[in-house]
Amino acid sequence: MNDRDRLLTIGQLADRTGLPVRTIRFWSDIGAVPPTCRSAGGYRLYDTEALARLDLVRTLRDLGLDPDTVRKVLTRQCSVADVALAHVRALDTQIRSLQLRRAVLRSIARQGSTPEEMMLMHRLARLSAQERQRMIDEFVDRAFEGLESQGPAANIAERMRRLPTELPDDPGTEQVEAWLELTDLVGDAGFQERVREMAVAGAAPQERSGPPPYDHNAVLEHAGTAVADGVDPGSREGGAVLDRIVDPGLPAAECARLADEVEMFTDHRVERYWQLIGVLNGRPPAPPSVPAFEWFAAALRARG
Repeated sequence: MNDRDRLLTIGQLADRTGLPVRTIRFWSDIGAVPPTCRSAGGYRLYDTEALARLDLVRTLRDLGLDPDTVRKVLTRQCSVADVALAHVRALDTQIRSLQLRRAVLRSIARQGSTPEEMMLMHRLARLSAQERQRMIDEFVDRAFEGLESQGPAANIAERMRRLPTELPDDPGTEQVEAWLELTDLVGDAGFQERVREMAVAGAAPQERSGPPPYDHNAVLEHAGTAVADGVDPGSREGGAVLDRIVDPGLPAAECARLADEVEMFTDHRVERYWQLIGVLNGRPPAPPSVPAFEWFAAALRARG
């Protein structure tokens, strides 16, 4: 059998491949499966290589490649490996989007959200990493504006900025809800003012010298136990607990000043901010410390 005998008309090619004639003609017209030659009557003729090329066309289309990309692969304008890598990246993006959508829907189902809340939740959850970071940066910049670029305030500001570069590949409902709650928090003017107040107070020169009059861990241990046990901070039993945290001989005026300081840096919403940042970064939630410090401040007030 010579080469001429092995040439196929477009109809024969359709019979061999199971593809419609119009489909083969389309791929032929864009150069993906060019005819080998034409008959005396001007009809397209194809060699057996066209069978393999059409089989590859079908495989590439099944994998989701668009016609132009298929043509480039078949005409050697790009390699199959390059195309595969590009599609892997595209699929990864689609998978992340679907996983995020699933997490949002789970949250909506659990909360019984209104249509308006659902739309807002979906929009916020789809913000890019850069958009989310910019939102947090703008909040931190407002809170710490004009304060020294070095020192404790700067360190706290830097920590408050730390969002993950991306939500996890399979974000949990709690992470989506954490981001939404954090968005509401940083957009609240009262919260912004409170953080600013704490930042300014923390950056102010300290009058006290020497070691601090109490240990942070001692407050968590002793005051935390008092909170759990329902001990009144102004009671005799509360005074005994306070003696385990500060010097029993601490003057009343110093107790009052210390209560002012503790209250300045104790806030449920600020603690919640740190908890939400932790959830977004995949850290286990830390137990709340604010109730213990509120009890501590109240006990100092009772003595001062």
